Amino acid sequence: MGGVSLESLLTTGLEGTSPAQAALALLLAFALGQVIAVVYDRTYEGLSYQRSFVQTLVLGAVVAAVLMLAIGDNLARGLGILGTMALVRFRTNVRDARDMIFVFASLAVGVATGVQSYGIAAMGTVAFSLAAVAVEWTPFGRQQHYDGMLRFWMPREAAQADVLRAVLDRHCRAFTLVALRDGAQGEVLEYAYQVRMRRGAVREALVTELQGVGGVGGISLLLQDASVPV
Repeated sequence: MGGVSLESLLTTGLEGTSPAQAALALLLAFALGQVIAVVYDRTYEGLSYQRSFVQTLVLGAVVAAVLMLAIGDNLARGLGILGTMALVRFRTNVRDARDMIFVFASLAVGVATGVQSYGIAAMGTVAFSLAAVAVEWTPFGRQQHYDGMLRFWMPREAAQADVLRAVLDRHCRAFTLVALRDGAQGEVLEYAYQVRMRRGAVREALVTELQGVGGVGGISLLLQDASVPV
């Protein structure tokens, strides 16, 4: 190695940070990243859970810590790393704003441990975790809105606007007719309603009651939970 010692290799680029301190920073970043990942896992609600995203929360904290350890107080290194990162194009889209906040939290913890602000990193992780749990269990955090699209057809001569309105009133907090067109060479009318279900309403009950209205067919009710991305 041309007379270069192992100690000099380990301390190169640490800007006064010993190998033990660097190892401590990386281990703490890994541990705190796991805490954030566990909180995300326990408070997640939806149908698009991704195991790889949870792993990213842990690994992101470690990567951020490595970057901060490498940069240190060196401005030139910081600009170089920024330039390098600018060349990397991340194609993954974060669909949920909540997921994006967890990513930022993971990176913030990594940055804090990388600059050896261990107390800030630990307190920040605890504060963020408590806030995430508290928001999840507050009334506005638990409230869900079910918006959706109701479609069906009815023979033109059997159109019963009053009956349909009464059925929708019983099950929907709000509804709007967004499309009405001819179908089957003008023999039927195809309806499309945007609906908001009442709290506690059962979608099967709405469909069953519509089926009992004479002439109604082709019923399709698509509800989108606010926590499910499209």
